[in-house]
Amino acid sequence: MKIKLNGKVIDIRAIWIENKQKGIVKMIDQRYLPFRIVFFESKNVDETAWAIKNMVTRGAPNIGVAGAYGIYQAVIEAINKEDFLKHIMKKAEILKATRPTAINLSNIIDEVLDFIYKELEDGVSKTELIERVYNKVESIAKREIEANHKIGEIGKKLIKDGDDVLTHCNAGALAAVDIGTALAPIRYAHYEGKKITVYVNETRPWLQGARLTAWELEMENIPYYLISDNASGLFMYKGIIDIVIVGADRIAMNGDVANKIGTYKLAVIAKENNIPFYVAAPLTTFDPKIPSGDEIPIEERSPEEILYVLGYDDETNSLRKVRISLNTSKVLNPVFDITPFKYVDGIITEAGILRSQADIKNAVKNFMRKRD
Repeated sequence: MKIKLNGKVIDIRAIWIENKQKGIVKMIDQRYLPFRIVFFESKNVDETAWAIKNMVTRGAPNIGVAGAYGIYQAVIEAINKEDFLKHIMKKAEILKATRPTAINLSNIIDEVLDFIYKELEDGVSKTELIERVYNKVESIAKREIEANHKIGEIGKKLIKDGDDVLTHCNAGALAAVDIGTALAPIRYAHYEGKKITVYVNETRPWLQGARLTAWELEMENIPYYLISDNASGLFMYKGIIDIVIVGADRIAMNGDVANKIGTYKLAVIAKENNIPFYVAAPLTTFDPKIPSGDEIPIEERSPEEILYVLGYDDETNSLRKVRISLNTSKVLNPVFDITPFKYVDGIITEAGILRSQADIKNAVKNFMRKRD
């Protein structure tokens, strides 16, 4: 993704391995955006798990890659331990537990673990294993980025010149290592010269739309309006919105979609107003073990995220955390909801646009066969 840093435009990923030998992982600290560009260095797997849990890095595809990097760190840590595999397995479970809804994390960690088992069965030494795991996790990161580009190429055809596009949360490069999922078709349409305007839901309580998506669009000079979450229905009712594109954190085999809280109501309103509603996600977001959205676990986070908000104080030129409700308020804070497949016009993947459960089954089957 292109960002403006120290007066220059640079191309950067949301997360990468900074030091191969020491296993240092570097990432954009998304808690401070859009006010500051801060980089977080994780020196070990526990720090990577903490970064995922505490939203330093986020987005289903992105934390999938973060999980892969965490396993690489665990392999380096375990090299001189007698309980080599046990240590790696323990750290894998810690990583998986950080964000239970986003399936990319578990899917990709399991992929790396399976690779490790096979390498050890083939008699690879522990020292050689470090190099091979490094190559494996970097190939996964590359695969995810390539998938995003394909999503952009395929999805841009759905966006017409002059369209007004509604999106929710942040499914951009910050959420997917680079380019993004829902923002990939938007970026590609913009690169093609289509005159589009993006309507960005602020996305309470973490304000990923206001803080992150708006920032990404600003960095690339893509026209946008930031709107309150409750305004999106009005814009659809008035016929202003031409298409809705969102990301996903987990997709069941029947096409039900778990995504940021508020997605479900957008899909229902879009259907009521005959507006196409698309989900953009790589095939690592599908869960072959989950038949429907009813089985997808919904993460609940701290009440503090509802009661407080972090913002920028123009008078003091500093970040401030302020309370916006009574400190005695009882809070419910589910951070994802389920959108039934009947409200989805198609799921944009690297394998094409999936419009039926048969499409999903075939695409996931082919992906798993090629991966293995």
